[in-house]
Amino acid sequence: MRKTAEVPLGTPAPDFALEDVRTHQRVLKDDFAGKPLLVIFMCNHCPYVKHVEEKLVEVANTYLEKGVAAVAISANDPEAYPDDSPERLAEQAARLGMRFPYLFDADGEVAKAYRAVTTPDIYLFDRDHKLYYRGRFDAARPKQPTPVTGEDLIRALNALLAGKAPPEPQYPSVGCTIKWKPGRAPDYAS
Repeated sequence: MRKTAEVPLGTPAPDFALEDVRTHQRVLKDDFAGKPLLVIFMCNHCPYVKHVEEKLVEVANTYLEKGVAAVAISANDPEAYPDDSPERLAEQAARLGMRFPYLFDADGEVAKAYRAVTTPDIYLFDRDHKLYYRGRFDAARPKQPTPVTGEDLIRALNALLAGKAPPEPQYPSVGCTIKWKPGRAPDYAS
């Protein structure tokens, strides 16, 4: 179990140009210019993701209708974790009813640019793509009785859309480490 790296609020969203595992179309950060952007680093095998994935996708899908763009990104090594291959990610997206792109970060460079550490790792950017929220989905964890609600992310989404200051406190995401390809793990993730 790992916690997310610190990234200051107001940090610009790094660029990305990654392939959607379902459509095989290239998706760029700039495709979402002028919209708040939710970036979720996730995967198919992690028990922390599995615990929240249905509610996480439900929340993201709901906020698409409110003008918030969303992408999911997997940077895990599919050779070591076959459940995180693009084909299996596409199956996961279909099973969950994901209505936003699920991108595959084959070399992990986008995850590094975001300083992502865990799955799930959640970033919410404002309309200017400045970091507004970086943290957990909620307090739920596998094998614990706390219900999965998404309350931390929902509070941040609502505050952003209402033009309010970022919510405090912001708790770090907790989950499995990103499964980097051999020799590719960044220094901040060790």
